[in-house]
Amino acid sequence: MADGARISRALLLGASVFSIALLVGEAGNAQTAGTQAASGASERQKQSRRKPAKPPQEQQPTAPVMNARAQIGAAPVQSLDTLTVVASKTEERAIDALAPVSVVTLEEIQGRQASTLGGLLYNIPGVWVQDRGDEPSTSINIRGLQDFGRVAVVVDGARQNYQRTGHFANGSFFLNPELVSSIDIVRGPTANIYGSGAIGGVASFRTKDIDDVVRPGERWGVDAKTILGTNQGRALGSLFGGVHVTPNVDFFAGGTYSTQESYKDGTGFEVANTGNRLTAGLAKLTVRPADGHEVKLGTIFQEDLYNVGQPPRRAGDPNSTNPNGTNNLNGTSIYRTDVKNYTTTLGWKYSQPDDKVFDWDAKVYWNRTENDQIKTFHINTTPSAFCGGVPGNPVSGCIGDNRGYLLDTVGFDAHNTSRFEYADWHHAVTYGADAFQDNVKTADRRGTSDVTTPGGRRTVSGGFVQWKATYSTLLETIGALRYDNYSLESGATSSGGDRLSPKITVALMPVAVVTPYASYAEGYRTPSITETLVNGPHAGATAFDSFFRCPSGTPGPGADSTFCFLPNPNLRPEVGKNKEIGFNIRKNDLFIAGDSFRGKINFFRNDITDFIDQVAFGTPHPIFRALPFLQYQNVASARIQGFEAETVYDAGLWYAGISGSFQDGKNLQTGFGLYSVPPQKITTTAGIRLLDRTLILSMLWTSAIANRNIPPTYTPATSYDLVNLYLQYQPTRDLTFNFSVENLLNQYYRPYAIPVGSTGDTQNDVKWASAGAGIVFKGGLRYHFGGT
Repeated sequence: MADGARISRALLLGASVFSIALLVGEAGNAQTAGTQAASGASERQKQSRRKPAKPPQEQQPTAPVMNARAQIGAAPVQSLDTLTVVASKTEERAIDALAPVSVVTLEEIQGRQASTLGGLLYNIPGVWVQDRGDEPSTSINIRGLQDFGRVAVVVDGARQNYQRTGHFANGSFFLNPELVSSIDIVRGPTANIYGSGAIGGVASFRTKDIDDVVRPGERWGVDAKTILGTNQGRALGSLFGGVHVTPNVDFFAGGTYSTQESYKDGTGFEVANTGNRLTAGLAKLTVRPADGHEVKLGTIFQEDLYNVGQPPRRAGDPNSTNPNGTNNLNGTSIYRTDVKNYTTTLGWKYSQPDDKVFDWDAKVYWNRTENDQIKTFHINTTPSAFCGGVPGNPVSGCIGDNRGYLLDTVGFDAHNTSRFEYADWHHAVTYGADAFQDNVKTADRRGTSDVTTPGGRRTVSGGFVQWKATYSTLLETIGALRYDNYSLESGATSSGGDRLSPKITVALMPVAVVTPYASYAEGYRTPSITETLVNGPHAGATAFDSFFRCPSGTPGPGADSTFCFLPNPNLRPEVGKNKEIGFNIRKNDLFIAGDSFRGKINFFRNDITDFIDQVAFGTPHPIFRALPFLQYQNVASARIQGFEAETVYDAGLWYAGISGSFQDGKNLQTGFGLYSVPPQKITTTAGIRLLDRTLILSMLWTSAIANRNIPPTYTPATSYDLVNLYLQYQPTRDLTFNFSVENLLNQYYRPYAIPVGSTGDTQNDVKWASAGAGIVFKGGLRYHFGGT
């Protein structure tokens, strides 16, 4: 009842904010319509390097298009008018894409001052993140699907496939938010041409480039930035600059350093080990050797220093895992961690307005994640004979021991679009190929991390063809066929497979305001190395958990475990079959000249056959009742269905919008809900632009209701209201001040479900580490230098 009341209030108040804003805007802005229209046109002319989506006939009349590379300091416009290529690999505005697409622009990123990527994504419908406070990496959940590549994450076109087995999401990536210039999200397998495995969706991140710093008319430019924050102290500094060496050669580089102390949750308890030291830098060289050609070499380096794990209880600081201060815990293993992440890309693009045959984009890339850890604490401080007199055990290792995880991914992606016309039909045929190879190596001196995160090599490749046809302004169809192939090797074990995955979308466009469309798309996700080959003991929390030895052998003298992972080389790939009905809504000059309304509404059902899930089995232990074996297995099928909406009305001087997602998922074999289906959420957005748009005040209020339809082996997330306030003031063209208040209500919240332990109790470190930060105040300053 409480959850129902919360979501009802969120809908009612959100709708009230939206409706009042419309009425106020209609009455108050009518007198200044002419002034706003002129001012808006002037401001929009300042935005750089805009170009219409190609081909021109594929877009509806609207406000000026915003290039994804919008300039720093540009006037904010509708984010759904931003150009994107993620949905169909052809350039189009997000509002025109016949797919559930959302975009986070540079202006939004700069205004948020986010410490993590989750701070940039939490308000997007159908999107959630699973983060641990003591782990600066991010795992993205789209429409209830996550882990092992179900969401394809790419940074500047390079796949991010890092994964390690632990009390965390099985698939995460490291990317400093200060490097990010824009984010494109596609929900569901409708973007299957983008790459293998994306049955949940695609998250594409573009890092900063010269157009994000050097303004039109400048030969060089530099942006310097600093941010200070509260809640135990946090600070950030960054410097990015670029220069047009010649009209055809650009160089861009920059870096950032940030530090954060362990924060307090909404109850005032310190969530220890949530501090970190993050360093990141990038460099890009762009050469245009001939008209229409662009060659870009880019490299990114990141290093994250932090401690992962739960410390022991301290007097007066109980490290509570519950909002009422109960269930104080005694700690787990702690590892001092040094993560280095490298990404290098080399791309070649060609595009000419009068060339209908060739419009290509080709890229090769390499990504490496090195995670080096040293164990510094063990839950049982008694000296261990196995460890030579220091605390530890043969499963999680001994104090002072090293363990390391290394993943190298190399790959390429190339595609071309050819266009032609016949009668009143306009055609765009896109075809291409892509491939990547993951090489995993794990080393653990005396523990079993190399067993539970096995090494191996996986090669995934594919090709596609897509035909996009538009008949005047009445009909648009998209048909695509993708072929996927994979092979997996580790020692004497190997597996492989292939499949054809179709896609068809039909849209009716009787008027320019509403475009309804229907889509059917299939996606193909190959099993990961870990899912197929994981084999060995799981660490026991106490000595009483030990009651048998694993089939893989004895990990050490007298050391057994709570349960055993078993490999499954016969795993079949997952196939997502998504049915979708969507509506794109666009209207300009709705109440006054220059205003705009944008909306995307989607109903979907994704049926996943051969869904891969963890299955516990075997004869329960007579005392502890734990099942002895855990294995990744194909269940008959799973189903996830729901509704999503994203709407914004922008009147120039103010804006308001409502977005939200409601979904449920079920394992059709067991009847239990899927633990990965995130909370239902409603987000209300509102803002006002004052002092000739140099002062912007805004609010984001997200009301979340925990998904309780989950297996009994999981503890639900909490329901909560997250209210964030933002202020941006630009007294001069080059100087910008930002101020924000995050978690204004200082609420305790855990945004995702967590597993329970083998004996039925909550996994202590997971529940402790998943609590979000309490109220945080941040202030920032950004200054631009530039010259000709």
